[in-house]
Amino acid sequence: MYSPDQRQKITESLKLTPKDNYLRVLNGEIPESVPIQNMGFVGYNGEATYKIVGPFLFDETHLTPAPNGRYDIWGVKYVANESTNFGCIPEPGTFLLNLDNLTHWRDILKVPELPEHIDWEAQAKKDWETSGIDHTQSAAMGIVGLMPFQQFVAFTGFENALMALYEEPEAVKEILDCMTRLYLPICEAAAQHYTMDCVYILDDTASAASPFLSLEMFREFLMPVYRALTKPFSDRGIPIQYHNCGRCEDFLEDMRGIGVKVWDPAQTRNDLLGLKAKYGRELVLAGCFDWNPPPGWPDVTEESIRQPIRDMVDTFAPDGGYMGRAGALGMPGDKDIEKVNAWMGEEFYWYTRGYYNR
Repeated sequence: MYSPDQRQKITESLKLTPKDNYLRVLNGEIPESVPIQNMGFVGYNGEATYKIVGPFLFDETHLTPAPNGRYDIWGVKYVANESTNFGCIPEPGTFLLNLDNLTHWRDILKVPELPEHIDWEAQAKKDWETSGIDHTQSAAMGIVGLMPFQQFVAFTGFENALMALYEEPEAVKEILDCMTRLYLPICEAAAQHYTMDCVYILDDTASAASPFLSLEMFREFLMPVYRALTKPFSDRGIPIQYHNCGRCEDFLEDMRGIGVKVWDPAQTRNDLLGLKAKYGRELVLAGCFDWNPPPGWPDVTEESIRQPIRDMVDTFAPDGGYMGRAGALGMPGDKDIEKVNAWMGEEFYWYTRGYYNR
């Protein structure tokens, strides 16, 4: 679609690195290109808008596929299969807590402990080396390693977790406080010893149709955790990127109040145009795309895949406040999905390079 001459011309016109381009958006400025939301991984053309630099003390987000499953630091067993691209979920039927034993959680949970002494300067150096970051090209993203809602669900299972909010609220708060006290020293050390440009907090609290819990419960149970763990960063002026899937727009105003500047994946079940009009460049919408197989799938034309990418960009990119991401989900090795993702990746990358200089 883009000839070698076109690509060379676009590349030669660019002045900013992916890092500097992203930092402009974080600062509420108009960038040169649309930054690519990459979840910390290397993306198209070998570029990474940002890389996650730690701390890597625990299995922070369960993002890494694990075909044979794993146990987390709390003793929860995770399993995976091919249909999820080996992404892990807590094993059904083996949950550690339920409504009958929740008040006895101290006797059941394997509460991790930090080492008595951590050389944070050495740990930061090690984690940066592990990340493989080229800080001249990619922004350094720290990470808040706790996802409080998801971790609590991992302890109890989904139904028990929601019922516990009503039936055993004090026990739930005790568990959340225990998790917070474990991670807070890590966040404080990371803010002090890691030279980061931004920090990532992740927690999925909504389905495609609606939040899993009310705004009142979100504020009562989860906001104290988010506020405590992000405070070491916001106190130092480090901007926060927030990951929450589903229709979670109800929670954004509260999260903005603790320093969130970017929200991903900004899925289309939310009122994205209304949010863009409301917040402008004060809240960066990162994503704004959901893959739905088009009519006739998998018999599709290349143009039918590329044009929606251009339409998405032209809808959300004007006046900034936008990072993009587009991809199709499917079974590993699905050649049709691989083909579509190749078209999407190429179109999004080259269509958005130098977008704001045209």
